[in-house]
Amino acid sequence: MWQDTAVSRKLGLRYPIVQGPFGGGLSSVDLLATVAEAGGLGSFGVHHLEPAQIRELDATIRTRTSKPYALNLWVSNHDEGGLRLSAAQFAEAIERFRPYYEELGVEPPSMPARYGQDFEEQVEAVLELRPPAFSFVFGIPSARILAECRRRGIVTIGAITTIDEAVAMEAAGVDLIVASGMESGGHRVSFLRSAEDSLTGSFALIPTVADRVKTPVIAAGGIADGRGIAAALTLGAQGVQIGTAFLASKQSAASAAHRRMLFDERNRYTALTRVFSGRLARGIRNRFLEEMTASGIAPLPYPVQNWFTGSFRKAAGTQDRSELMSLWAGQAAPLLHHHDAGELFASLVRDTDALLAPRAG
Repeated sequence: MWQDTAVSRKLGLRYPIVQGPFGGGLSSVDLLATVAEAGGLGSFGVHHLEPAQIRELDATIRTRTSKPYALNLWVSNHDEGGLRLSAAQFAEAIERFRPYYEELGVEPPSMPARYGQDFEEQVEAVLELRPPAFSFVFGIPSARILAECRRRGIVTIGAITTIDEAVAMEAAGVDLIVASGMESGGHRVSFLRSAEDSLTGSFALIPTVADRVKTPVIAAGGIADGRGIAAALTLGAQGVQIGTAFLASKQSAASAAHRRMLFDERNRYTALTRVFSGRLARGIRNRFLEEMTASGIAPLPYPVQNWFTGSFRKAAGTQDRSELMSLWAGQAAPLLHHHDAGELFASLVRDTDALLAPRAG
C-alpha cells in the first residue's frame, strides 16, 4: 500500500502527506489540525514568532489535536547587512517605499529594535515544547540541537534544493529530507549555494536525491493532486509535502485576496523574485513585483526588505489590494480545485488510491 512508507512510519501517520509550513503568519491552527486529524502531518511556520508566542501557539495546537504535527524554523534567518541599518539607511529605505505607504494610507514605520527573530532563542523554545516533529529550512541546526531532538524524541525534517545539500543533511543525522523542487511556491530554501544556482526541478531532484541518500525523502514542488503524489512516490520519494494547495484552503491564514488569486487565471504567471523579502521566492506576478523589478534597485538584505514590505503588505491585504501583496504560489497553482482542506486531503487520498492501489486481476 502506498500509505505505508518510511515517512508515515517514522512520523506515525496514516498517510505520508505533509502540509507545507507557511511562515509570515500564513499558517493556522485550523489548517494544521485539519490535516493532522485527516491522517497527514500538519505544520506551522513559526520563524516570525518570539519564543513566548511559540509556547502559546503550541499549547493551542495541543487543544486541537493529539495527532503528530511539526513546528518549522529558519536556521539562517538573516543575510549579510540584514541585522541593522544606520539612521541614514533607514531614512533612505522609507523614501523607497513611501509611495506605497501613501497609496495605502498608512504611516511609515519607526525604526525597530530588530528586524527579525533570533533562531537560537526560538529553537530552545521548540526543544522545551517537544513537538512530535521539528522541520527547518535554510540550513542545518547544530549537532547539539539535533542531538537534543533525538534525546527528546523529536523527529527532525530538513529541507534541501540540491544533491550536495541532501548529502550534508544526511551526514548531520537528520531523520527525513524534504527535496524542494524549483516549482515550489514561497521561498527557495537553498543554503550551500545561492538560490539562483540551486534551481533543480522536482522531476530531476527527487530521483537523484533518493538514489544518493539512504534517509527517507519527502518530495515537494509541483504537487497538487493524486497524480503528483503517485509520480513522486514512483520517482523514489517516501512521502510528499504539499504547500500551495493547502494555502488556498479556507482553513489557512492567507488573506481572502491571496486565496482568491490562487484560483484566478493569473496564477499561471509566477516568478522567482527577491523584491518582497530579500530572499528568492516564487509568487504570482503583480504590480509591486513588476515595478520593483523594473526599477533596477537591488532589494535590501533579508530580513530588512521583508520588514519594510511587510509594513504595508498587511494593509494591502486588509484593503483587498492584491497588486501590492506577496502572493506566494507554486507552479502547480492552475491545478487547484478545492477550497476546503478536508476535501482536498480526501481527494488526494482517493486519487492516489485510484492510481497506486493494487487491483485484482
